[in-house]
Amino acid sequence: MQIAKPLLIAIEELSKLPSIGKKTAQRLALYLLKTESEQFDSLIEALEDLKTKLKFCKRCFNLSEEDLCSICKSNKRDGEKICVVEEASDVIAIEKTHEYNGLYHVLGGVLSPLAGTTPESLKIKEFLRRLEKESIKEIILALNPDTEGEATALYLSKLIKPLKIKVTRIARGLPIGGDLEFADEATIGRAIINRSDF
Repeated sequence: MQIAKPLLIAIEELSKLPSIGKKTAQRLALYLLKTESEQFDSLIEALEDLKTKLKFCKRCFNLSEEDLCSICKSNKRDGEKICVVEEASDVIAIEKTHEYNGLYHVLGGVLSPLAGTTPESLKIKEFLRRLEKESIKEIILALNPDTEGEATALYLSKLIKPLKIKVTRIARGLPIGGDLEFADEATIGRAIINRSDF
């Protein structure tokens, strides 16, 4: 069966999105084709705004509509703590917990020599400049517990150590509601190592 070119192009473009295969892209394209013009126009406007109205905060590199994000501008945040994360999506995840009230620094990725990601391609220099200018007492490394995240955490901790700033990292282990039986060995091992007083 011959597929109409506009539908074929839409499927191709949608399938370039993360976690979207060809079948899901086809379903989305057909759904969009059936939606009311008003709803479709709202989606197009939201996507255009995403590209034209959002930028990176000049201080922490989180997503923002202005030069400084709402977190950096807030006087209710603890300005003596910085949580270092890989991407802006990590800021969103941490903020949803309502458990952290400090500042952030978004690296824009992690060190990965195989992928060509070097310290120069991340926001590490900007981070070190912040540490010189701001009165920071604790750095919380909230990087993913994979090889690249571990390497980046180690690299950063070596850079921070001479500055005499406390460096911590988020705890690792079993998730709440998790089941020991289904957890992998590395996760159980981290849970044992990172155990705390009860």
